[in-house]
Amino acid sequence: MNAVNLSTASRRGRRVVIVGTQWGDEGKGKIVDWLTERVSGVVRFQGGHNAGHTLVVNGRKTVLRLIPSGILHPHVTCYVGNGVVLSPQALLSEIDELQSSGLAVEQRLKVSGACPLILPVHVALDQAREAARGAGKIGTTGRGIGPAYEDKVARRAVRLVDLANPERLRARLADIHLLHNHVLTGLLKAEPVDPEATMASLMAMAPRLLAMMSDVPELLHGAMVRGEDLLFEGAQGSLLDIDHGTYPFVTSSNCVAGAVGPGAGVGPTDLDYVLGLTKAYATRVGSGPFPTELNDAIGARLAERGNEFGSVTGRPRRCGWFDAAALRRSTRINGVTGLCITKLDVLDGLDEIRLCVGYNTPQGRVDVLPFGADAVEACTPIYETMPGWRGTTAGVQRWEDLPREAQAYLQRLSEVVGTPISMVSTGPDREETILLDHPFGTA
Repeated sequence: MNAVNLSTASRRGRRVVIVGTQWGDEGKGKIVDWLTERVSGVVRFQGGHNAGHTLVVNGRKTVLRLIPSGILHPHVTCYVGNGVVLSPQALLSEIDELQSSGLAVEQRLKVSGACPLILPVHVALDQAREAARGAGKIGTTGRGIGPAYEDKVARRAVRLVDLANPERLRARLADIHLLHNHVLTGLLKAEPVDPEATMASLMAMAPRLLAMMSDVPELLHGAMVRGEDLLFEGAQGSLLDIDHGTYPFVTSSNCVAGAVGPGAGVGPTDLDYVLGLTKAYATRVGSGPFPTELNDAIGARLAERGNEFGSVTGRPRRCGWFDAAALRRSTRINGVTGLCITKLDVLDGLDEIRLCVGYNTPQGRVDVLPFGADAVEACTPIYETMPGWRGTTAGVQRWEDLPREAQAYLQRLSEVVGTPISMVSTGPDREETILLDHPFGTA
């Protein structure tokens, strides 16, 4: 018997996933915002408020931490999927900040009732653990992300939907605090957290939060049946993925494109295009191996010109040459369709530019980033050297207007990684973009 398509949609909408292919901070916010002009919905599917997406529109900077970057477009509905761990305080603070500028947010924000909540006890645990690690710290932001994911996997999380049942909420808070306060006071020698204070705080925020609570997978299914275009926005970067990154110096969620399925409730066949973002050089925040890191004047120059400081934490980012061997792994595990290269203008004016194409290791040469921090730490980069350029790439909007050496660098980058370039970002504003292949196709 042949399958029958019961959809009444006149067209199949396009569904595009945007992921970072390095250690995060690749400039996803701007690109999501730029592509949002073509979509009806933007979906966040993992992570927490430990990473920020910076948008610059008409010279005005906005930093978003939990709310999808499409929120600046009045026609767009924004969804927060169940793969996100949610800080109620951070979410409402971000909403208030946006609404104070006249932007309608709460009416267009749909939050999954299955989102685990980040509680004050999670923050206390995160910070106490990092302090106890001393020199061996992982470099977390101390915002409670990891402990909240731990409770989710252990099946003891408080979820957004629990705010609708105060009796059940109080019981769950009691159980969680019994465990975590024992660790805080007994093992980490830190102060306990009062579950009743947390209960009172959650109840005060509950009316606003529950008004936004939605069945996100069902809403997305309806949008797809209607043929709407959707954009799925990842946080952090693929090399910080809990399974595929430089473990243990990673985040606590899956950052790769495949996380859209469990994190938002859509199937793999519902997705059409994976856009992988990467800087024209490399950066990393916090601890962990970084084969191409530059602890010299060039590294300092990249940091200064690229304004390499965390948008949420303000922490300085470590800078280095572009690592094609790391990008090969990222493009493969994400199934990247096309690359978007950001911050090309930061390389303007260098006499020469180096490109890592593989590593020497104790076991011999490898051309793909190995698994785990220990193996990556043993890698020595193998470089190709290319001439720099004297002209500027800042604000360029056409490929042919790039300096010839910049074109050659990008072409070689694409060739070594084995993935075509779809877009080049030449500045922070929406219009400072070169488009080679639109992820949503022709208008």
